[in-house]
Order: sequence, then C-alpha cells, then structure tokens
Amino acid sequence: MSGKLLGVLENLNRIGRAINQIGAEAGENEHVVLQQIVESAIKVVPGSAAVIFTYDAAKKSFDPQSRVSAGEFVQGLAGERPRQKGFGFRAIEQKRPILSYEEADLEIDPVKKQQGALTLVCFPLIVANEPVGVLYVYLKEERCFTRLELLMLENFTNQAAMALYQARHLANVSRDLARKEEQMARLQRASMIISSRLRLEETLEAILQMALEVTNAQYGIFRLLDPVRNVLVTRAFAGEGLGHPFVQELPLDQPSISAWVVQNRQSVLIPDLTAQPWSRIYYPLDANLSMKSELAVPLISSSGRLEGVLNLESPRKNAFSEEDRILLQSLATYAVIAIHEVRLLDALQEISRLLLTQSEEVVLSRLVSLAKDLLDARGCGIWMLEEQRFILRVGVNEGNISLKTIVSENSCLFDSDEEILLIPAETFLNAMDQSVSSLAWAVPIGSLPEYGAGGVLLVYPVLSQGAEKEWEKKVLSLLAHYAEMAIFFSSHQRELRQAQEQRSVAEMFAAVGDIATNLLHQLNNKIGTIPVRIQSIQDRRKDLLAEDGYLSNHLAEIERSATEAMRIVRKNLSHLHPVQIVPVNLASCIQEAIQMANLGAEIEVQVENLQNLPEIAGAQYNLALAFANLLENASHAMGGKGKIVISGAQSSSWVEVIVRDFGPGIPPEMHQRIFELNFSSGSPSHAGKLGFGLYWVKALMIRLGGNIEVESDGINGTAFRLKFPLRRRPL
Repeated sequence: MSGKLLGVLENLNRIGRAINQIGAEAGENEHVVLQQIVESAIKVVPGSAAVIFTYDAAKKSFDPQSRVSAGEFVQGLAGERPRQKGFGFRAIEQKRPILSYEEADLEIDPVKKQQGALTLVCFPLIVANEPVGVLYVYLKEERCFTRLELLMLENFTNQAAMALYQARHLANVSRDLARKEEQMARLQRASMIISSRLRLEETLEAILQMALEVTNAQYGIFRLLDPVRNVLVTRAFAGEGLGHPFVQELPLDQPSISAWVVQNRQSVLIPDLTAQPWSRIYYPLDANLSMKSELAVPLISSSGRLEGVLNLESPRKNAFSEEDRILLQSLATYAVIAIHEVRLLDALQEISRLLLTQSEEVVLSRLVSLAKDLLDARGCGIWMLEEQRFILRVGVNEGNISLKTIVSENSCLFDSDEEILLIPAETFLNAMDQSVSSLAWAVPIGSLPEYGAGGVLLVYPVLSQGAEKEWEKKVLSLLAHYAEMAIFFSSHQRELRQAQEQRSVAEMFAAVGDIATNLLHQLNNKIGTIPVRIQSIQDRRKDLLAEDGYLSNHLAEIERSATEAMRIVRKNLSHLHPVQIVPVNLASCIQEAIQMANLGAEIEVQVENLQNLPEIAGAQYNLALAFANLLENASHAMGGKGKIVISGAQSSSWVEVIVRDFGPGIPPEMHQRIFELNFSSGSPSHAGKLGFGLYWVKALMIRLGGNIEVESDGINGTAFRLKFPLRRRPL
C-alpha cells in the first residue's frame, strides 16, 4: 500500500506542476492537466475508467467538447454529455460525491453499462462554492469503493477543480486585458483624429510639467470634481522629491485649499502657507516636504461648469506672482478643453455601442442624459411630432423646472436653415427660475421625409450661456445626428420585421391555399357524388322508398349531411384563398359582418364614427369574416347578452376600428397566447370550424399591412384595435 501511496503522491505533484504552468495557452494546458488527472484516477482504482466534463454555471449545462477520459472500457460518443437527471447533475446540485450503490433512484447510463460499467462514483468539481465540472469513475465489478480510494479520488477532484478554475480565471483576465487594450487604442486614435492630443492624464501631466517649468514650482496636482460623490479625484501629479504623495480622494466637506477654491469658484494665490487662515486648512501633498506657498486655480468651462482644481506649491515663500496666476489660468483652460474632448469621445463611443445593441428608447434616453451632462444644462428632452403636436419622448431635468409632455406644433423649427435654433424656453418648459435662460437651444431631428415623423432635441442652458457658444452648439448638433440615426435604424428595423412577417404569412397562406384547393377538388370528386347518387336511387326506387320509410329518411339525411359538409368545407377553406386587394368601405364591411355573425337576440351592436372613414386596401369578404369572428367572440364572452361597440378613428397614416365588449375581459398574461394557432377557448360555438380564430384574424391583418392589438385588464371588458394603413394611391 505504501508504494501505491507514493505513486499517488507523485501523480499529485505532477498535476500540481502542470496546474502552475497554465498560462496564455490556458485551453491546451487545461486539457493536459485534466488528462493527467483521469489517468492518475484509474491508477488509484485499478481496473477503473474515468471521465471529466466541464460545467458552465451560468448556462447550467455541461460542455460535450470538454470530455476527457482514461480507461479501456469507457468509450466516448459524438456529442455525449451528462444526462439531465443523472449522476452528474445530482452531484452538481447537491455538491457532494454521488455513489451509484447509494442512489436507488438513479441508474448508470445504459451506454456505459453496455461497455461494462457496473459501479460508479461521481465527484463535483467545486471552487469557491461554484461548480466547474464533474469527475466520473467507473468499475467493471459490483463492489463498494474503499475509504482510501474515495479520499484519493477526492484529492484528484480538488486538483481538477483548481485546474479548471485557474484556467478559466486566466482566460478571463486575458480577455479583459485584450478588451481594455483595444478600448484604449480606440480612444487614443479618436483623440488623435479630433485634437492630436494624448490621453487625458498625459495631457494633464504635460500641462503640469509646463507649469512647473515656467513658475519654478516644486510640484503640482490636478484634481477633478466628481459631483455625484462630492469629492475631488486626483488625475495627475508631477514634481521633484515626492516620496509618498497624498493622492486619495479629497472630500469637499472637509477643510482644504482645493475645497475652498471649488466652493468659491475663484483662484487663490497664497504667499505664506503658515499664515492664517490657510495654515488651518492646508493639507500637504507629501508629509515629508515642507511647502511655504501655493497657487490654485479652478477649472471652469465656458458654460460655467466647474471641472476641478489645478494646484502648484513651492518650498519658498512668495514664490508665485500675479503673472503666474494668469499663466496658470491659461493652462487651466487647455486642461478644460482636454477634459471636454475626452468626455465627448467617451460619450460618442458609448452611443456608438448602444446604437448597435440597444433599442431606440434606450439610446434616446441615454442621449438626453449625455446632452445634459456634456452641456451642463438644467434640462434636456426629445419631442416627436405626432398629429400636429410635439409629444415628449424622453427627458431629464432638475430644480423647479419641468418638461411639457405635449406642446402645440412650432413649424418654424423645420422652416429655418439654421442648424441650431434659439426659441423661447417657455414653449417646451412648464416653469423657469432666474438660473435658466429665457431661450432654449433647439435642433430639429428626423425632419427629412425618409426618416418619418419629425422631432426636436432641446437643451435648456444656464443663464450664462448664449448663442455664441460654438463648442456646445457643435456637441448638440452631433448628438441630434445620433438621435436621427437611432430613429432611422429603429424605423427601418420595424419595416424590415413587418415585411418579413408579411412575406412569411403570405408564403404560408399561398402554400396552404394550394393544399386547400386540391383538398376541395378531391372532396368534390368524392363527397360531391353522394347527393347525385342518392337522387338517382330516389328516382329509380320510388316504390321501394315509399314502402320503407326508414331507408327513405336515412338517404335524405345522408344527402343533407353531405351537402352541409361541402358547405362547411367551402366556407372554412375560403379563409385560405388568395386575398384579392380592392378598395373596401369599412362601414359596409362591418354591416356585412354583423349580418354574417351568429349573434343572439340579446346582443346589441352599436356602431360609431364609421361612415366618414376613408376606404382601405383590403378584401371585403375576408375582412367581413374577421369582424364576424370578433363579434362572435365578444358575444360568447358576454354569455350571449350585452352590448358590443364598434368605433372608428383616423390618423395621418392609419385607419383604426375598435371592437369593444363589456364581458369579464382577458387576463394580460393571455394577450399574446390568444393569437396563437393552437389556442382554443373550448367554446361549443366553434363546432364545425377549422379553429383558426384570432390567429387567422391577425394573419389577415399582417397580409394587409396592418396589425391587431388587444386591450384588457382581465376585469372590465376587452377591446380589439385593428389598424389599417391609409390607402394613398387608387387601386
């Protein structure tokens, strides 16, 4: 046994060395380590076979490509993976070894049994309470594993878990590093294109070095404001003799010279730091250095936004002059420009990514937030022009101002040749105070015909801003173009989805229509001869039928049933015939549907606003069938007693018909299911029908270029809203 233990220890050492060698080629080394583990496992348990699969905790599934095995009698199959309710999943779920002879409800995989496996132990591979795989060990004999075997196998299990964890961790680190490097390279390239500058920290360090050279200061530091957390964050520092500089965040609610500059928004020249009141609030950058004078200037943008503080210090008293103050303020202006450029580049990078991955609503919401942040505005919003009114889509504001949700049309926004317009702020603003300008910056978006409905992006600046702020106007114009792109992409994606859906439905019904035509032809040939043959019998055997009433009645019933069967088939299959598009008067179509529908005497149908609706492009008979279907559904929902209201409405591009009942309603969770092909209410009123129901109604609306929506809270009735595209050209 001692020799066996020495062999096990040797294997453990070899596996440990392999784990330590996992590096850049993590995938290959991982496979090597796992192969060593399964080969060592079968040495611990002579005559056994071992298999390892890796596990993805996020997907809750095993990777069949990760299979590693050792042993003569366990062969792998293509695509093999642990069974859903087998030993592997139980070991993962319970996070403990699973022995086949202790689990009465589980059986060894029949494939493995056929290969000779009679006993099994399955170990979960777990690191930091997270499963990363499983180790199977099979025996070709019916016996229990010894305590020593299980202990040694458990040791191999721990090694395998660590190998997988380390390989995955290194792979994730490598991916993160590669992604960070790519993002940095992209940001640097964008910075060179826009301003030919380096990264922000490098720009700030270059400004600091210049400031140190021209003022003979010993060191300097840039601290930028984080308004959310109300702290100053060190972004760059430079100087001589710095041992342990204090570069931690500097809270504004604690006394310091930088905090004083931020709160007072003005520069300060301190000839003697040991004098009052500065000695009480001075905090040295490096406790080992003795500074005697300081010069600090705020970083303020052209819009009045405070970005941070630039500090210089010297070991000499009276080291700085007013000329130094003016020079440092000029350098601070360059720093603000660099900050704005980096912030804008970050924003553009984020929006570019969102355009490819997120919905129109998410992109527009982020755009207005960025516009407010980049322009230091009090409020920002996007309004879209719908039915001669501007309706607020997204917006952000602060203070005692609020954005109007609906405003009347302001046609001058689309008549001017100016890219940026100045309009009265109260047009889109409910309330203003003295800190908000009386004018707002407005940029029309989506005003070209191919973009669909027009809109406007508005920003409410602080009072100090005006029409001459070229940087802010360019930023606003750029963000407006991104808003146009979001609207444009979203519109085309909707059109593409609708076209694809229409084509799919049309192709399906064309194919089914061919089948229906052939079926009807076959039924005509078979069932259609039944009435003819019965009439022939009746003509030739009148005497016999006169004597035998039973035979006469049954022949008449057979004839009636065959005729009724053909009528039902023709009526149902008419749903599937090709739609002939013609001008349709919805009022007359709905009247035809009312006559066609099987409504009880206690059902009242009320019609509103249908006579003045324009004609739509459709199929009269098919639409009548669709409305009859909705009417019969409404009647059934109200138990054959109540009122159904059919109303019409028109917009600039749609004609709407609403069919409303006052029954118990449809639960919201069923709103999508009722349009499925296999959905059935189980109503006896549908006997003798194919059961297409609302699925066919929705398919017909799609074929006509429209749609149907259901509105119901599941309590107070149901409304079906059918939208038809407005017919613009004569058919």
